[in-house]
Amino acid sequence: MKKLFLVLSMGAIFTSCNNQKTAYVDTTVLIQEYSEMKEVEADFSQRSESLKRELDSAAQGFQQEVMAFRDNAATMSEAERQAAQDELMRKQQMLQQQQQMRSGQLRQEGDQVIDSLITKVKDFVKVYGEENDYTYIFGSNESANIMYAEEGLDITQEILKELNENSGVTEQDAVVTE
Repeated sequence: MKKLFLVLSMGAIFTSCNNQKTAYVDTTVLIQEYSEMKEVEADFSQRSESLKRELDSAAQGFQQEVMAFRDNAATMSEAERQAAQDELMRKQQMLQQQQQMRSGQLRQEGDQVIDSLITKVKDFVKVYGEENDYTYIFGSNESANIMYAEEGLDITQEILKELNENSGVTEQDAVVTE
């Protein structure tokens, strides 16, 4: 009888020790709805448009030079025509290099900021999990890492709310920047 009681007691202890608190977050929703991410996207969208306008302006100036060359080519000597063509080709290459360099730089800056925000979100989820006694918080996205979860285990909105509150940006501010 004592052995049976001991076995049942040990089973109860192991069962109670095995109570693991798990949940998941939809990482796509979490990142897309994070107010700081919305601000960053709005900022980089604005910077991208500004760069596009600047590059378009430079391209229009170049096109005007090409048109002027075509208008005057008949009155130029062969040497002048060749020199003008060489100069136009050099300018075209410079414009293309400038466009590639500036676009690449903007893309790289954006990637760095986004990586930083993703790290911030991961760190926040870790702290949230520790503070709320979770054993695991899984991430789910459109590639369906989690094929099924019991209803009530999705804590995306809870984490998103706290994350946005801690970022110092209100939901209304995030909507205004779009």
